[in-house]
Amino acid sequence: MTTSVLKIHDDLALTVTETGEGMPFLVLHGGSGPLSTAPVVDHYAATHRVLAPVHPGWDDTPRPEWFSGVDDLATTYLDLLEDRGLDDVTVLGGSFGGWVAAEMAVRDRSRRIGHLVLVDAIGPRIPGVEVGVPAGPPPGAGGPPAAAMAAVRAYAGPTMSDPKLLRRLARVDTPTLVVWGEDDRVVSPDFGRAFAAAFPDARFELIPGAGHVPTREAPEAVFAAVDAFLTAETT
Repeated sequence: MTTSVLKIHDDLALTVTETGEGMPFLVLHGGSGPLSTAPVVDHYAATHRVLAPVHPGWDDTPRPEWFSGVDDLATTYLDLLEDRGLDDVTVLGGSFGGWVAAEMAVRDRSRRIGHLVLVDAIGPRIPGVEVGVPAGPPPGAGGPPAAAMAAVRAYAGPTMSDPKLLRRLARVDTPTLVVWGEDDRVVSPDFGRAFAAAFPDARFELIPGAGHVPTREAPEAVFAAVDAFLTAETT
């Protein structure tokens, strides 16, 4: 496992951890930070080349003021795939990272993404379904700290959603799996079903007993769903 700091612009650096060998697998963390997707990185490193960037602004990494949109992250990660010469990449994003992953798929003109996995993702504005984003827990309560939620808001804006994203997904023909915690109180399963329905080629998988971060709360069930999806799409 190696961690490198890539110079993107004069005032922007990207921290990326790489591990494993095989087909490429990009993991995008949510508001809780890289630890929320650590089980995914560890699991898929056994069979894939896994890349796990830290979104600028998390884990004390600097975020320049101009780098302030989900589109900035999506473009940066597509550039990362291009610079690495990676194709047929599985991109998995959880929560806020799922929004970034979906935006990557919308912008993937070079078709570098082979499979898309969204785990309890936020992003689209879905009429009648509210997003209960926490303001940040008190010390010791767990969940995303206040600094992480401030970083999310810097990228996501005051509404924490994009009213145009749902329509744009109709042009994404990448095979997509939408995984959702049955007990998610941030974005309900109904939100997830509507998200999945916006793609031309997506399946929806409910994870019993899991909340908003099933990669941490029920990792084996998530891995089983993702593995079955990837196997079905490659056979």
